[in-house]
Amino acid sequence: MSTLKPFKVLILCTGNSARSIFGEYLLRALGRGRFETFSAGSHPTGRVNPLALRVLKERYGLDANDACSKSWDEFRDVKFDFVITVCDRARESCPLWPGQPVVGHWGSPDPAAVAGSDEVKYRAFVTVASEIARRVELFCAFSDEQLAAFRPADLNAVAVQSQPAPAEEPAR
Repeated sequence: MSTLKPFKVLILCTGNSARSIFGEYLLRALGRGRFETFSAGSHPTGRVNPLALRVLKERYGLDANDACSKSWDEFRDVKFDFVITVCDRARESCPLWPGQPVVGHWGSPDPAAVAGSDEVKYRAFVTVASEIARRVELFCAFSDEQLAAFRPADLNAVAVQSQPAPAEEPAR
């Protein structure tokens, strides 16, 4: 058991309605008290996508009904240990944060942008949540001492390591 205080983590996307909410709630649950987690958006939608709440409840047993979509401006004076962007637009416009946190990128596609039937949309949310959950699991596998020594490249590597290996081409 570590004597370190919980790491403060901010997870960012554009709308703060799905991907960053997944990251916040999954890291809080899987981190078992090791992380103080927050999420925000560069242009928050003002509401959490109901499919995100449904996936967290049905697939992970997490009640996120208290989640709310908020601006990253609410956190401009907070000192974080880690800031993780989960969409490319948030990465491109990510502000500088006080205290020089380790900043990394775990990009995922926007499930809310998927068109189709309700089932197709739900599957998109499940897929993105699974991708983020895998990254969170890898991140949580590091000891507190290892996390305290993390650099941006280490944080970015978590996203790379969570990708499935490419399928091999059949021999000709």
